[in-house]
Amino acid sequence: MIGLLLSIVALVGTACSSAETSNKQTSVKLIQDESVPYIGFLLDTLEEERWYKDKQLFEDHVKSLGGQVKTLAANGSDAVQLMQAQLLIEEGVDVLVVVPHNAEEGAKIVELAHKHKVKVISYDRLITKSDLDYYISFDNKKVGVLQATEIVKNTPKGNFVYIGGAETDNNAVLFRDGALSVLQPLIDKGDITLLADQYTEEWNPKNAENNMKAILTKSNNKVDAVVAANDGTAGGVINALSDVGLAGKVPVSGQDAELDGVKRLVAGTQTMTVYKPIPVIATQAAEMAYQVAKDKPITTDTTINNQKIDVPTILLEPMPVTKETIKSTIVKDGYLTEEEIYRK
Repeated sequence: MIGLLLSIVALVGTACSSAETSNKQTSVKLIQDESVPYIGFLLDTLEEERWYKDKQLFEDHVKSLGGQVKTLAANGSDAVQLMQAQLLIEEGVDVLVVVPHNAEEGAKIVELAHKHKVKVISYDRLITKSDLDYYISFDNKKVGVLQATEIVKNTPKGNFVYIGGAETDNNAVLFRDGALSVLQPLIDKGDITLLADQYTEEWNPKNAENNMKAILTKSNNKVDAVVAANDGTAGGVINALSDVGLAGKVPVSGQDAELDGVKRLVAGTQTMTVYKPIPVIATQAAEMAYQVAKDKPITTDTTINNQKIDVPTILLEPMPVTKETIKSTIVKDGYLTEEEIYRK
């Protein structure tokens, strides 16, 4: 076992070392036809339901356009994600599409790719402090606005809790900014008391649950509403509320329209989720990557500053989903089926 661990460490270390000298290496395109665009898709994780949908839809659309694609998932390791970028570059990818595990660490991938004249598109999560080529995502500040607005509509006054995502994820910062733009005026007015404002390490639902348990204990269960950053953290929050008999009595927000989250809407334990149409972002990102690989011009909507440059950006519209709007949104789009959601 020790030997195996040392081998893994050596492999990651070698990959990181090679990343520093990779501009001296020659990439070989591992496909028969050199003219076919070859796209690398780097995911942070496949441990969350939504990313399987992104992967499948992105891959299918690249192939439908006539390109080739390979997807690798780092499952929460910055070192592994950098190693995977190195491997794809050595295989001759024309462009990398990256969901960074860590916004700042992702800059190393951009630097490495640019040494090989490979462009990088940041997918859903922004890579910061880098010369990133393009960014495609949803309006993430608006996600937070939608979450807080729906919870305030349900409970306009009282003791609120904010349970965010991972602080290393730039999106989590934007979700919080959006939510606080709604909550802060009510806090200043005295209608809302913010009992806690916490990020959740690694977006881990168990961490969110433990944080919520500590908040409930400290407040003697005097919590009136929770703005949770996604459906995973919402699930952890609801588990903690359930333990003290408050599940379904305290409104909780979410995001991603994951099946478990949508089932909680039906059950009444979760108040809302934010649906970010994955087919839209996956297909548009695939088209963007295909065009970039063919050196075609890209039309973007705006720019987002990533703490180094203004990155050409496409921002898509998120939408709120409640128990009453499930069928007119996510079911209508074919994202989830009625059978999946409502079957016993």
